[in-house]
Amino acid sequence: MPSIAIILPTLNEEQTIARVIDDIPREKLEQQGYSMDIIVADSSSDDSTTSIAQDKGARVIVDPQRGKGRAVRAALKQITADYVFMLDSDYTYPAGYIPDMLHILESGSAVVIGSRLKGEMEKGAMSRLNVIGNHLLTLLARMLYGSNISDLCTGYWGFRGEAISRLELSANGFDLEADLFTQARKKGYAIAELPIRYRSRPTPAKLSSFRDGARIAWALLRRKVLRSL
Repeated sequence: MPSIAIILPTLNEEQTIARVIDDIPREKLEQQGYSMDIIVADSSSDDSTTSIAQDKGARVIVDPQRGKGRAVRAALKQITADYVFMLDSDYTYPAGYIPDMLHILESGSAVVIGSRLKGEMEKGAMSRLNVIGNHLLTLLARMLYGSNISDLCTGYWGFRGEAISRLELSANGFDLEADLFTQARKKGYAIAELPIRYRSRPTPAKLSSFRDGARIAWALLRRKVLRSL
């Protein structure tokens, strides 16, 4: 039976984690013949995130150090699946797109993203400053790595299992998406895209627009230099 692993990175997401897990079309995917493993990759939350996730049937992997990249890398070490998906746990990314992304992977693509910038955003889902920042970071990624990616900073990714197992990830924090992108390009993978609807976040954002944007830009530049050495 082919297997699917869904990674949900968390840090104090007690208000949304249950909704995200409930949003996963688990029954539909199981009816299609897939076994499911839902993994909460937690960055040492100090609220009820992990207990709520466990009550919902998710497997919880806690990393003692905070950082989205660290938590996801810790989870990947414990996953063996034919297909791996990752989406943020703030309820902004509809999990209902997973079957469509799975179909793209089954059709031969190694990597697929859910693109907010090609899709539709709810009112208030992203500030004008963040929209501009996302476009600029994506443009930088395209210029440096020769890719037609439209949304570098999306938190919605899908991989064939053999592809993600080859990525040599090193990100600790919110530069995870830049790490996924640069490693995918280093390995020669084209990145397919699916336009998605991006919801307005029901809880305050944890990402700092300027500081984390600068870190992502630096990660793209640094990895490009290292790749060229």
